[in-house]
Amino acid sequence: MPVTEQIRAKLSQVSHRPGVYLMKDRFGTVIYVGKARDLRRRVSQYFHPSRRLGWDLKFNALVEAIHDFAVHEVRSEPEALLLEGKLIKEFQPRYNISFRDDKHFLLLKVNLHDPIPRFTLTRLRQEDGARYFGPFVSSGALRRTLTLVRQRFNLRGCRPLTPGAEDYKHCLYAHLKVCTAPCVGNVTREDYQRQVLAACEFLAGQCAEMEAQLAAEMRKAAAALEFEKAAQLRDLLADLRRTTEKTRTFPRLPYTLPVALDPETERVELAKVLGLPAPPERIEGFDISNISGTFAVASLVAFRKGRPDRANYRRFRIKTVVGQDDFACMAETVRRRYSRLLREGARPPNPGEAAAALPASAPTPARPEEPPAGTTGRLPDLIVIDGGKGQLGAACAELAKLGLSHLPIIGLAKEFEEIYRPGEGQPLRLSHDSGALKLLQRVRDESHRFANTYNAQLRLKRVSESLLDEFPGIGPQRKAALLKRFGSVQRLRTATVEEIAALPGFGGKAAAELRAFLDARRGSPAPEAAAGPPPASPERPA
Repeated sequence: MPVTEQIRAKLSQVSHRPGVYLMKDRFGTVIYVGKARDLRRRVSQYFHPSRRLGWDLKFNALVEAIHDFAVHEVRSEPEALLLEGKLIKEFQPRYNISFRDDKHFLLLKVNLHDPIPRFTLTRLRQEDGARYFGPFVSSGALRRTLTLVRQRFNLRGCRPLTPGAEDYKHCLYAHLKVCTAPCVGNVTREDYQRQVLAACEFLAGQCAEMEAQLAAEMRKAAAALEFEKAAQLRDLLADLRRTTEKTRTFPRLPYTLPVALDPETERVELAKVLGLPAPPERIEGFDISNISGTFAVASLVAFRKGRPDRANYRRFRIKTVVGQDDFACMAETVRRRYSRLLREGARPPNPGEAAAALPASAPTPARPEEPPAGTTGRLPDLIVIDGGKGQLGAACAELAKLGLSHLPIIGLAKEFEEIYRPGEGQPLRLSHDSGALKLLQRVRDESHRFANTYNAQLRLKRVSESLLDEFPGIGPQRKAALLKRFGSVQRLRTATVEEIAALPGFGGKAAAELRAFLDARRGSPAPEAAAGPPPASPERPA
């Protein structure tokens, strides 16, 4: 790609500070996210003529696709790594490989409302009243620093919520004199709480005294020719500095769809390619998202005049399909969507509205009154299914049952960007520079993003149920009994000790301990007894 004057001008404005850069194609899509210690030097390397002569075909394809770039400055390399991972998860650029999964950097967590608090590692920040430190770039440095903190502040590492004398008999930390063992009264709980608070201040950055102490021990060991010990202290000091280095949290960047260069021309071209009577005024796109058959959801996105109409986006939780069956999920979604529109009296597509985008020489019928903003006043001019023959066939079968076989519908398969049409044996392939294909890709990609976002929301909500896994001694059967009776951890928080004790597998002591555990995780006193059964589940979004 020749370096344009616009790119040259932007390169001259880039600083030599660390940060993250985003490469974009001509439609504004983020295709690569990278980090750099020196932004100007790193970004300018992409536009050196010698780099385009290399053997790496993937890099050459990336360089050829770059039309613009953006940079975000940070204070240090660890911050650049954190921001890079965050942006890759948000934009899912096609040329990135690392950080595309749902794995997050490690956090350090302590709940000061626990009877005897302890530090644990986690990857998700929850609204549970606990205090969190991080995220941390190096998990190894964090684990070694946590070991140092436990030893220097005499903190426990055992798992029980409230350890007692029986736990003390088998506690290695206590026998090694690493833990002050508040469970058997070696110190009061108030004194232990002060030790935990001192450790929190240390992790928050007040560690200059310990750094000086480790540095002095390292120099002393080196002077005594104890080089192995000096090396261990050197590495520990480096881990400590990496862990306690202050990093910022970055807000979520606003998501923007790739821009359409000429939506009217794209719609006219799409109508010509698909043989539609007029350029499609309203396009609706469907996609399915699930993970091994769990959290199966579907999305519906609406485009009007080639641009997203977010007021008419819809999302669905699959109700009738068991297991992983994308065809059945697509059939259920299409059936629910258009049977509801028919019940609401939706009018059929009006070619006259779409014909407004035709050339001036074409006759234009009178335009009926537009439906109110934010409503679905009529059926779409084109339906786009994310998938191939199978998904398209399932959707067509449901439309036929509803008497809507006349609606134009296609399937867009991802691998080769093939367009499948009802009754056609061979898929249609368009040039990747085709405006019609770009419009269909925007609809497909937006429906895919919207479905994945909803799926992720449900998974994060379900993760909150794993709070019960932190309660010592709870097994799958007792956890299942709790969730079956109360439905969620949020409703379980409103239950009394008597209501919990009434469940099979629970007694008065276990119920009281669980009640205290939930109160500590929330950081508020126990609620009053709830009268009657828990409230009904909110209706699923349709």
